[in-house]
Amino acid sequence: MDIEKFRAELETRLLIEKEYLVQELSSIENGQDRLEVLSKFNGKYKTLIKRMSDEEGIDPGASDLNENNNDPESLSNGQVILGKTMSIYDQLADELYEEITRQ
Repeated sequence: MDIEKFRAELETRLLIEKEYLVQELSSIENGQDRLEVLSKFNGKYKTLIKRMSDEEGIDPGASDLNENNNDPESLSNGQVILGKTMSIYDQLADELYEEITRQ
């Protein structure tokens, strides 16, 4: 599995999830409930990574995505995926937070 392809697919799926949550915001009045949408988004991120890993047959505990497989301290696939995709999550979570506080 090409990690950049994985990253691009995850970004597309997360963007769709974010848009669904933005639509959901219009029906939520309570400020605290609106903030809980961020935790929903976090859950979507984790779920998507797990689902996509399963779809691609990626074992999060193995280290075959890591370029330095022979290093005993090499990162697991799960750590590589998080490292390569966290910036996407951060950016979309920031955008979602802006939507939450704007309305």
